Amino acid sequence: MRHAVFLPPFDGFADPRRLVDLAIAAEEAGWDGVFLWDHMLRWPGDRPGPVGDTWLSLAAMAARTSRVLLGPCVTPLPRRRPQKVAREAVSLDHLSAGRLVLGVGLGVNSGGELERFGEPTGNRELAGMLDESLELIFALWSGTEVSHWGEHYRADGVTFLPRPLQQPRPPVWCAASGSGRPRPLRRAARLDGLFPDAGTPESLGPMLEVVAAERGTLDGFDVVLQAHRGSDMDSFARAGATWALWSFYPPDPVDDVLRAVTAGPGALAR
Repeated sequence: MRHAVFLPPFDGFADPRRLVDLAIAAEEAGWDGVFLWDHMLRWPGDRPGPVGDTWLSLAAMAARTSRVLLGPCVTPLPRRRPQKVAREAVSLDHLSAGRLVLGVGLGVNSGGELERFGEPTGNRELAGMLDESLELIFALWSGTEVSHWGEHYRADGVTFLPRPLQQPRPPVWCAASGSGRPRPLRRAARLDGLFPDAGTPESLGPMLEVVAAERGTLDGFDVVLQAHRGSDMDSFARAGATWALWSFYPPDPVDDVLRAVTAGPGALAR
């Protein structure tokens, strides 16, 4: 079981300098990763508040660490241009010397985060955009010439270099509803990991049955669950989780979170 810090860049952590402090503390305390939410508005948008940019913060964290894995968990690809994400991801992969994990999902409209900016909100359309965006990003990462004419995106004879350091590509985790609907689970099965939104050890079994049926095996596949202070790691392991993402939301004061991170994951588990 690997352990990561997981928090939104909100309030005090909207300041990327504090996130750098957090990443350094996590690395020194033996954590395996640091992952950030990726939002435009303070979720759930019930009040205005400071929000930091996830990708710029990850770049700053990558430049000051050498071991912990880093990534957005998750980036809503339908509200991003795939060519921009492809470029940013490769730069972050190189800057971190191959420590990027890319978390992806449909996105949520909590607090009007999508509709207030004129973004689509229907799950069917968002799912189509997510699938096509992943197809194009993977093609661009190949370093070969790409021509793509899809329903949502276009690339006309373009080649992206350099390629990612991680080959065949950086690992990609896919979010899926904790309700266990099969289509998101089958999408995750084609990638490198599953991050069930609001997933629990009790709900994980049926979800992994779908993934295993699609992949044929769970070997080499990351299974990610959110953990909270006092979570039972034995139940996580029995359920098949390979990562515990320790959630700090609502975000406590910065100094309180830094003290908890400095104590290491063992201080939070039971």
